[in-house]
Amino acid sequence: MRFTVRHDTLYRYAAPVRLAGHVLRLTPRPEGVSLRSHVLSVDPMPAARDGRVDGFGNPVVDLEFTGETDVLRIESRFELETIGPSTRIAADVPELPWAPDPRAATAPFLVDPGIDDEVRAFAFALAAASHRRAAGFLDLLTRTLFARTDRHIRPDGPAQRAAHTLATGRGACRDVTVLFLAAARALGIPARFVSGYQARAETPDGRRHLHAWPEVFVPGSGWHGFDPTHGVAVEDGHVALAAAPDQFGTMPVEGGYYGEAVASTLTYTVEIDAD
Repeated sequence: MRFTVRHDTLYRYAAPVRLAGHVLRLTPRPEGVSLRSHVLSVDPMPAARDGRVDGFGNPVVDLEFTGETDVLRIESRFELETIGPSTRIAADVPELPWAPDPRAATAPFLVDPGIDDEVRAFAFALAAASHRRAAGFLDLLTRTLFARTDRHIRPDGPAQRAAHTLATGRGACRDVTVLFLAAARALGIPARFVSGYQARAETPDGRRHLHAWPEVFVPGSGWHGFDPTHGVAVEDGHVALAAAPDQFGTMPVEGGYYGEAVASTLTYTVEIDAD
């Protein structure tokens, strides 16, 4: 699938401020895509700009600034082709729950303080209904969260605790993702938070937004994505920007500013053309 994306982020400050260092996670991850072009524009112009890959395999850009400004604008434009996943979950993987291995490379993706008794019971009930088969459990979890959750846009704030989303049946895509992660991890399945873009245009407010979904690691076939916000497995209609054990490791723009009692506002525009 061909994707063309323009993501414009604008911070306005009530008075001139000095910008701290910023980290940008706006470059598509390389798995499953063929990147044709990418332009990342920043105003004011940074004094230093360096690209690297972080510990979770995310391409990031580090920025340093000098002087003062009352605006920070970041525009990301790219065009790419998605290839889609090439593997399916094998039927012969061990039955759930899986015993965690603290020495494995996937161990950081099992740590989750949000697994309380209600979330654990929810996960084990779905596992029993799936005959403890990993593929069946992940499919049922995706469809159950889609059917039971009143999904809405919540532009501000971090993801809710998994137990809150489970109890209320309401949440944004990041909230549903965190609940999925907690349910998977309760059964010993390594899982990570992914931020990016998706081809579906149906949103309650009619606008396009950054999207979030979970991925799980299955022995023998690697990482697999699911989109409980839409009730489907991730295929070629998703483009990942960043993946990490939690939402905070995937923030598209991370940074701050120095200014005494200076308020800031954030506006953004996301335009996606996919076919």
